[in-house]
Amino acid sequence: MNRVYNFSAGPSMLPEAALKKAADEMLCYGTSGMGVMEMSHRSKVYEEIIFGAEKLLRELMDIPDKYKVLFLQGGASSQFAMIPLNLMKKSGKADFVITGQWAKKAAEEAAHYGIVNKVASSQDATFNYIPELDESKFDKDASYFHITTNNTIYGTRFTKLPSTGDVPLVADMSSNILSEVYNVSDFGLIYAGAQKNMGPAGLTVVIIREDLIGNAMDITPTMFNYKTHSENDSMYNTPPTYSIYMMKLVLEWLKDLGGIPAIQKINEEKAQILYDFLDNSKMFSGTVVKKDRSIMNIPFIANTDELNDKFLKEASANGFVNLKGHRSVGGMRASIYNAMPTEGVVALVELMKKFELGN
Repeated sequence: MNRVYNFSAGPSMLPEAALKKAADEMLCYGTSGMGVMEMSHRSKVYEEIIFGAEKLLRELMDIPDKYKVLFLQGGASSQFAMIPLNLMKKSGKADFVITGQWAKKAAEEAAHYGIVNKVASSQDATFNYIPELDESKFDKDASYFHITTNNTIYGTRFTKLPSTGDVPLVADMSSNILSEVYNVSDFGLIYAGAQKNMGPAGLTVVIIREDLIGNAMDITPTMFNYKTHSENDSMYNTPPTYSIYMMKLVLEWLKDLGGIPAIQKINEEKAQILYDFLDNSKMFSGTVVKKDRSIMNIPFIANTDELNDKFLKEASANGFVNLKGHRSVGGMRASIYNAMPTEGVVALVELMKKFELGN
């Protein structure tokens, strides 16, 4: 069996150690006599899994006691509605920084429930930079201030968080959670789809400060109320049991590696290998303003569309898959999440060097 180097933006590759352990436990988890997919979420053995996953996440991210960790479904896209339904009641207003497609969709959804103030946007340059923020444009009465910390499609990230004072900072961390150290106390709410850095698709993680729970609008459906899930330990209904189990295995792998500080160092080194090549290549170039470059998603282009297509075909034939860039950017995109080994990035650069020499 030959494993490819999978540069998919999500669902993405998972650590081999986690996959192998899952394979070993597929038919029988521990002494339970059954696989995790077959278990009741109400059983003692599954409670050990879900509470163990939460404990590991709290340890790795140093999550304070005053925050609740919720394991939900519906992806980050459901959070686009869930957040305003639960947080916007205070003033009926929210601030947004528009740095990509997902931030734009979050703002559009929030506009159904209140007034959206677009503090800044980088849409004028196809979102290839993070805009400078003018604090005089921040609304001190906003119910929350929303950012997308890392932009999967466009390859940008916030290197400095906005200072929002008493207004809760809300962050979509879907594509960079667990990849670098954050102080959770800087945020009122963090949310992330799991399928990029945490585990397989089907799980959405929400980390929310307790004082932000219990303020939902009257129209909020039961399943979209954070209080529902907080009071029931994420088991009001059947949670995505296997995805949570897989996340626990990924978190165990990350802990064994040395935690988030250790993986951040590896991620920065991986990204630098690819950026160094792009900055010196005569054929390939990055598409993002240097100071705002992501260490997770790296879009790049060749000199012509024909060369882009030719490179993608050659890469796929050599076991480098899912490198095609998003249609709004074109070219290529290498998503190098936590599970992508350094040798995968080194091998990609070697392929690019060889392709450049031959074309």
